[in-house]
Amino acid sequence: MGEVLTLIKERHSARTPFDPKRPVARQDLRQIVEAARWSPTAHNMQNFEILIIDDKALLDRVGAIESHISEAFIRENYRQLSFSENELRQKKVGILGTMFPPTWTDPAKVDEAVRETSTLSQIIKGSPTVLIVVYDSRKRAPASEGDVLGMLSLGCVMENMWFMAQSLGISFQVMSVFGAEPVEEELKSLLDVPPYMKIGYACRLGYPIPPSARYLRVRRDVEDFTHYNRFGNKDAD
Repeated sequence: MGEVLTLIKERHSARTPFDPKRPVARQDLRQIVEAARWSPTAHNMQNFEILIIDDKALLDRVGAIESHISEAFIRENYRQLSFSENELRQKKVGILGTMFPPTWTDPAKVDEAVRETSTLSQIIKGSPTVLIVVYDSRKRAPASEGDVLGMLSLGCVMENMWFMAQSLGISFQVMSVFGAEPVEEELKSLLDVPPYMKIGYACRLGYPIPPSARYLRVRRDVEDFTHYNRFGNKDAD
């Protein structure tokens, strides 16, 4: 049990570039998708498909797709940032502003930020393998309009793959921009994804160069979010 908790605590997003010349072994990829296979999904609908992209030429074409940051993201992201490690330790939630470009952390520069154009290659950062998780909203659990349970299922798929990659010593980062319009439209056209399928997210896998830098990670204390028998009751006795 201790080994499982250690794996959970060590899991982190690798934000540094990956070595494009060091591929992820096919047997390791097989174990990662096998972990996805056994993910819990609502009503066992198994509402996902996984595209494994490891062809260099295709990765280059995916990387050439342009993306833009939204104003909503910039403004909401700013409200969740801390600007010192001490501030982050006190808040116990959110992340450091130093992880983002300066234009993303200054409310006065929102207009400048949304005009910036980047490509997916800047997000993929040399990864030799990208997994794109697509889902079929027709495969939803009964009486779950809006498919909230389906979204929870995709989260379980993500977590299973992440833990397996972590156990194999493979770095992992989720890329939500792959599901944003018009990025999704271009990807679906390029990868022959059927119109009724949606891109949930993508994950980049690989080995960082240099080794992935450690950054401050915070969590609320258990006592902060647990309640006994009634909301607000913090007394376990």
